Amino acid sequence: MELSDVVRRRRMVRAYRPEPVERAVLERILDTARRAPSAGYAQGQHFVVLTGQADRMRLAELCDEARYVAEGFEPWLSRAPVHVVPCVRPADYDTRYAAADKATSSPPREWRVPFWWVDAGASLMLLLLATVDEGLAGGMLALADTPELRNLLSLPDDVQPLGVVTIGHPAPDRRSGSLARGRRPLHEVVHHGRWNAT
Repeated sequence: MELSDVVRRRRMVRAYRPEPVERAVLERILDTARRAPSAGYAQGQHFVVLTGQADRMRLAELCDEARYVAEGFEPWLSRAPVHVVPCVRPADYDTRYAAADKATSSPPREWRVPFWWVDAGASLMLLLLATVDEGLAGGMLALADTPELRNLLSLPDDVQPLGVVTIGHPAPDRRSGSLARGRRPLHEVVHHGRWNAT
């Protein structure tokens, strides 16, 4: 599939058929996601993958799927056969920027922008695009960083979760009302030379 087709087909899907995702397919998706750029090539992006039913059900519970269903939607997280929790470890950036070849660079904790979040966003997008490229669908939900979540995922104290990405074979779903808004025209978001240039 051409990249332009993958980008056009990508959307947040919240309904999945019950069949599992093949392990080899999932590994290809994750291999693509780990290739996102990272500041200083620190590679501080990590992925916790849940495929076991008990773990997925527990994550759905922690994300209050019951409230989502009470609002009239079908169960989402509990039906998705794969959950991927992208995470960042800022200490990986500290370690990388302590290396001799980065001696003249400012320390990561002094950066105006914490680039581990930028890098995590790049990984997240590659994860979603690779999912579509494999003929599957993905959705994303923010996660509350709670002790219960950390316990479920066995997250070290210095690792921060970004959210949860669901992956699976798409089923018919109720599309978000936000889609009615449509994409903003290119001229509203691209500013050539100056913000107010026409």
